[in-house]
Amino acid sequence: MALVGRRDSRNFGYGRQLSYAGPQALKDMFGGGHYGTVKAHTDRWQAFVKWCRSEQGPGINDARQIERKVLSDYAAHLREVVRRGDLAISTAQNRLSSVNRTMAALRGDQYVKLPSPSKALGMQRTGVRHSVPEGQDRKQVMQIVDALCRHHQQRAAAIVLLARATGMRLREAILADLPRLNREAHDLGRINIQDGTKGGRTGASAPRWIAVDDHVRSALGFARQLSSAGSRNLIAPNECYREVLQEFVRPARDILHGHNLKGFHELRAAYACERYEQITQYPAPINGGQCCQIDRNLDREARRQISYELGHGRIDVVAAYIGGRL
Repeated sequence: MALVGRRDSRNFGYGRQLSYAGPQALKDMFGGGHYGTVKAHTDRWQAFVKWCRSEQGPGINDARQIERKVLSDYAAHLREVVRRGDLAISTAQNRLSSVNRTMAALRGDQYVKLPSPSKALGMQRTGVRHSVPEGQDRKQVMQIVDALCRHHQQRAAAIVLLARATGMRLREAILADLPRLNREAHDLGRINIQDGTKGGRTGASAPRWIAVDDHVRSALGFARQLSSAGSRNLIAPNECYREVLQEFVRPARDILHGHNLKGFHELRAAYACERYEQITQYPAPINGGQCCQIDRNLDREARRQISYELGHGRIDVVAAYIGGRL
């Protein structure tokens, strides 16, 4: 157990620092497992702690002092950040949800929480993309790859290529079993994305086959060259996932931004738009395509296929990548 003191002591027994207590309580709640979930909640909790310590915050460093009024003030702060355009509605809602979960882990009850993060924000996430995805132009992507390589960020360049060619998430690209994928690409002409997926969607019960083309082969080959001896992915044997994020993923984001790419996730949307056009022969709705008006069945089939390839369980999620139905 991570509990270091009495349950009625500072931070409910999880240490003297709020930034330390939250992650420890989450590890207890999840029994030392669910690393990805704990990591996501921890990152959002640290954003809350940073606000608590800021001039705008309440100056709290003990979770026992956090009441619903503090959470409401934090929601108001996030609402203002969203209105400035510096944060997505979905990110703000996720931050509030993680604060709720972490407070429950610390307290051992549900007494201090925001019942509805969306109501607390006064904003609803639409789930529909309204901006054209960046990274659709492969020349732009190669310029980013070249810039990353010039800055000795070859592994980040490999992630860019994998995300654009296959629609992989950041975590999936880092943890991809490169020998297996290269073997499947050579022998089968398709690859099964299984490593680093969300929600435990792996194995025979959740296949996710992607057709292989020259872009996929090139991306896999480049990544394989950068994989360290003794490793099957982009993490060296002496590294952990967190170190990879800190040492080469985060610094790479500045280079992405300098080349007009918001982040790695935009490349997933670019992949989805490209696949929509390949399947329907019409541009994606966000690119001005009219397939959803001309042939709704074809539009639905394309969305179903893209949902499968991106590793989602519902076709309505695809609207966040390619745009909604008009």
